[in-house]
Amino acid sequence: MTQPHDDVTSEVLLEHILASLNDDKAEDIVTIDLRGKSAMGDYMVICSGRSTRQVSAIAEKLADRIKADFGRHSKMEGKDQGDWVLIDTGDIIVHVFRPEVREFYQLEKMWLPSGATAPNS
Repeated sequence: MTQPHDDVTSEVLLEHILASLNDDKAEDIVTIDLRGKSAMGDYMVICSGRSTRQVSAIAEKLADRIKADFGRHSKMEGKDQGDWVLIDTGDIIVHVFRPEVREFYQLEKMWLPSGATAPNS
């Protein structure tokens, strides 16, 4: 196991997160730059899984990879239900939704600059 990397930039972490999401077939991945907009983190990533099982698996594998690669423990909420899982890595907040739940909450609209559109909207 790798030792914790306190010097890992949010950009490096974001690259690993996006690679993990792509590897696990997450859909409609959107990255929102929060720097200067919110103290909660540097980036927010929103994506979808096709089923509750896939949503939970995407989230669990992502948290496992971050722990293995960077020695960071991620806080996770919602994995047992599998409708909407939030993974807080510290610098980056990741939301994994079932498509219907994502459509209902429309998180992208809250955070994207006015006039910008998320994929499939």
